[in-house]
Amino acid sequence: MKRFRRLRSDERIRSLVRETSIDKKDLIYPLFVTEGTGIKNPVESMPEIYQYSIDMLDEILDRIRKSGISGILIFGIPSHKDEKASEAYNPDGVTQKAVRYIKSKYPELIIITDVCLCEYTSHGHCGLISGDKILNDETLPLLSKMAVSLAEAGADIIAPSDMMDGRVKAIREALDMNNFKDIPIMSYSAKFASGYYSPFRDAANSAPCFGDRKSYQMDFSNGREALREIADDIEEGADIVMVKPALAYLDVLKSARERFDLPLAVYNVSGEYSMVKSAAQNGWIDEKRIVTENLIAMKRAGADIIITYHALDFAEWQEE
Repeated sequence: MKRFRRLRSDERIRSLVRETSIDKKDLIYPLFVTEGTGIKNPVESMPEIYQYSIDMLDEILDRIRKSGISGILIFGIPSHKDEKASEAYNPDGVTQKAVRYIKSKYPELIIITDVCLCEYTSHGHCGLISGDKILNDETLPLLSKMAVSLAEAGADIIAPSDMMDGRVKAIREALDMNNFKDIPIMSYSAKFASGYYSPFRDAANSAPCFGDRKSYQMDFSNGREALREIADDIEEGADIVMVKPALAYLDVLKSARERFDLPLAVYNVSGEYSMVKSAAQNGWIDEKRIVTENLIAMKRAGADIIITYHALDFAEWQEE
């Protein structure tokens, strides 16, 4: 008989032989910044998540700094939207202002900026449109302008999430031409057209006004295609690649870890967060236990970096 239980007999031994662990430095917290003043709007579909105006950021940023996590992923919410997403690359846009503010007051935090047009377009799609068609090649120059604008504001990492073909190459070339050769790109390489994003669209005010995003985000049935997408982004110059969402795509994450040696990120998205948080608030599950188990599963599957709305809770639990 093999006595596997010998190594499970008490917590000291279990801890000694534990294969997978999470450091607070592995975590990134998503942050929603809106225009205006005195704003801390609760996101109804995401318990304990808020939209903040820049003058109200210190409350959450102080907590982030104290938590010991590595940094933040910023999503800007402009008051003006148009078909060309002009606020996305406005030097005085809400995201650019937020980056400058955070960089000046919290320089120790890594600032990752999402690069996508959906929050800035009047139609809510991630690229320019012609009728009901989302245009790929015509969108690339605007994504590149946005990336350069955010780098100029002080972003540490540029994270394109739009899923337009060729965008990593276009952004890399634009950053290099504008003396930002040292700014890394974290690409949302395998981003699936998922039902788990719904609460995020409330938080970022980014729901499309027509159709859906299935012509550019990936079909959730396809795993091999995800690896081709990742390989292409690496060839185009991505420094970090991402799988999004997390829990329903751990097989993709595991396959990516086995094939690629770049740093690998995973996004534990809004729907995954809200299901856990709501169930915990109703007393149906042990929140701390479930969140820890989920995050460990992501690490065990191969993630180096986890973007999660649970980041602050988890970091604070670690201090208990």
